[in-house]
Amino acid sequence: MVDPVKPAPTLPVGPGPVGTTAELAKAWAGKRFLFRDPVTSEPVPAMIVHLPDGSYWAFSLREPFGTCDLAYVTELEQLRTDYNFPASHPMVVNTCNRTVYDLLRYGGSSDGGLVRGEVVEGLGIRPPMAIEVRVEGQQLVAVRME
Repeated sequence: MVDPVKPAPTLPVGPGPVGTTAELAKAWAGKRFLFRDPVTSEPVPAMIVHLPDGSYWAFSLREPFGTCDLAYVTELEQLRTDYNFPASHPMVVNTCNRTVYDLLRYGGSSDGGLVRGEVVEGLGIRPPMAIEVRVEGQQLVAVRME
């Protein structure tokens, strides 16, 4: 007997609810979603992460000013071997130019402000594009992209 093909899981799309506090109950838990680009209305891959201080940070998984994908890497050994970075916690990486972004630090943005995800290794221009998140009851709501 042949198993039926399971449909690919659909990702939540923001602006709007993209997860729950229960889904991301543990520090460093992450969840993928899509967020409509405010200029093109194209759905952009994104991620929301529960940080150790209890806050949530969401960001685009598309490189700022480029076309490469970013990835959220939780395996510290992978960060050491694949990216030559001795991380003590999960990081975001650029899969093309090998830039490593630290989710616990702030770096400069194109408008002169500070954005979470400072470049700590590599040639990245700036941190990932941030997506504002609000906690509404148990819902995590993606509001807007910078």
